Amino acid sequence: MPKRTTMSESSTQPLIELRMGGVHLTVERVPGWLIGLITTLGGAGLTWWTQQ
Repeated sequence: MPKRTTMSESSTQPLIELRMGGVHLTVERVPGWLIGLITTLGGAGLTWWTQQ
């Protein structure tokens, strides 16, 4: 069985890192379902807005 290669913790950088006061938010990766949801809602909203 081939060995898995993993990156060390220190070499990975987060996608988004937000620090505001006492709040520290770190996003390592964006899930595909969230991207799909945002684009679906955005397309539906844009369609509704252009039909008004």
